[in-house]
Amino acid sequence: MDLAGKGVPGDALYAHRELSRDIVAAGGDYLWALKANQPNARAEVALLFQEPPWGEPFPESGQENRHGGRWEQRWLWPATALQGSRDWPEGQPVCGLERTRCFRGKTTVELAYAITRLPPEQAGPERLLQLWRGPWGIENRGPWAPEVPLGEDRSAGRSGAAPPGMAALRNLVLGLLRLAGQRNIAAALRHYGWPSAAALQLLGFPFPDN
Repeated sequence: MDLAGKGVPGDALYAHRELSRDIVAAGGDYLWALKANQPNARAEVALLFQEPPWGEPFPESGQENRHGGRWEQRWLWPATALQGSRDWPEGQPVCGLERTRCFRGKTTVELAYAITRLPPEQAGPERLLQLWRGPWGIENRGPWAPEVPLGEDRSAGRSGAAPPGMAALRNLVLGLLRLAGQRNIAAALRHYGWPSAAALQLLGFPFPDN
């Protein structure tokens, strides 16, 4: 792929040094979310935002969305104080993201962190927030489908071929359900999970309804 001058965002699954080096070698930049598969990097970035150095500027950008009865607000802060201190391929700024969600009378607040190779002059809060949010509109059409109904964040497989293998299986399930015209993934999983005949029919196997 021609990555020259392009920003490549990705969830924590993609936050690996080898892939980062490949993108940089192809002339691109990356932005990776940091989660439990990169505990040291995540802890370092989290500490920066919890105990910022004196005088560290934190510009910010925010977004707000409503969909049905769901309301979500996001605030992002970039920082350059860790620049050059991390063992990451040409890592430059980092950023923190606070998500506040309200749904059915329940409010949750989540803190997330990311690392990027974008140079500081191109890593303003609006640009980073746009880049970070970019994949989810493509991936989801229900942003939480892999994480919540399919239990992605609860998966215990974090090494070797387990994460990409399980991600491929989850995406296969989501693709089959959407091809079948299902929009509510949680309801579709319940429908096809019992009885087994429905799941077999979804896969194209002839199976009597009774």
